[in-house]
Amino acid sequence: MTLVLGIETSCDETAAAVVRDGEDILSNIVASQVDLHAQYGGIFPEIASRAHIEQIYPVVEQALETAGAALPDVDVITVTRGPGLAGSLVVGVNMAKGLALGRSLPIVGVNHLEGHIYSLWLAGPEYRFSRSDSPSADGEHIPIEFPVVILIVSGGHTELVLMTGHGEYRRLGGTLDDAAGEAFDKVGRLLGLPYPGGPSIQREAAQGNPSAFDFPRAWLRGNQGKQNFDFSFSGLKTAVLRALKECDPEYVTDEPVSEMIPVVDMAASFQAAVVEVLVGKTIRAADEHQAKEIFIAGGVSANTALRSAMVAEAGCPVRVPPLSLCTDNAAMIASAGYFRFSAGERDDLSFDVLPTWPLTR
Repeated sequence: MTLVLGIETSCDETAAAVVRDGEDILSNIVASQVDLHAQYGGIFPEIASRAHIEQIYPVVEQALETAGAALPDVDVITVTRGPGLAGSLVVGVNMAKGLALGRSLPIVGVNHLEGHIYSLWLAGPEYRFSRSDSPSADGEHIPIEFPVVILIVSGGHTELVLMTGHGEYRRLGGTLDDAAGEAFDKVGRLLGLPYPGGPSIQREAAQGNPSAFDFPRAWLRGNQGKQNFDFSFSGLKTAVLRALKECDPEYVTDEPVSEMIPVVDMAASFQAAVVEVLVGKTIRAADEHQAKEIFIAGGVSANTALRSAMVAEAGCPVRVPPLSLCTDNAAMIASAGYFRFSAGERDDLSFDVLPTWPLTR
């Protein structure tokens, strides 16, 4: 048995978790800063790092206490090294290094995106869906088989990745501008909805008509005219802004929207445009690479419309994380670190944070 203490501070969530053997969550504590940043309509990096400093010690202590463990019981410490906000990452890495040094424990720096992928190793059989038997029949646990095509969608990232084994990744495509989550936040702000934009737009979209506005789908094509696996959402955001001004010529960003703006229909139409492209490209990638399964990971994987459309249209099973593991958390970092630790990987205490660390390198 291997007991892993995971620490995550890449952005605005201070998190610590204890995971056994990479798949069994004993504790998963998250101190959210959402309310703190809501007044700014987005993440304020300096405030985020200060909040991490205040929260990191009690969060780690609570994670150990909830798990019924103490530091002498821990076999390895894993921590998010990047990508993320430099000031936020430093807090978690320094905490992890201090614990590792004080207890002479091995330490493994984990890529945040890889952490999101390994949230699927923490999901039970009820989070594996297919068109024929949704969820997995009789709650039977079906092991993950490679290759897997993974759609990572969050506030800072939108990437399609082919995973052929533990730690073996090939990037198929990614966003050329705004990430999907970033687009949700920006459009939510345009529509006068509370931050974060993803949950707010989903809530409004449930009451709207997704066909009310014909917003563009950026399928993108390569030199030979064939669709590639990259994404672009900046044009969609501009189209929403243009539609707002057409509905209300006096519309001004960051001011309350007038009754002339059909917010629910705009939210539904925007969400439909994003989901159609995400699902279409992911399924085509899975078909092209003969994937055994599709993973959806990251904060936007909580979107109900995205989950439903992927399951309904995919020709292979789809795994999604439970809602508690969609947003940033430390259990996923502990799981990813466990598999690297089991493969013999260790980091020395001289490693630094990597704010732009790519998953594939």
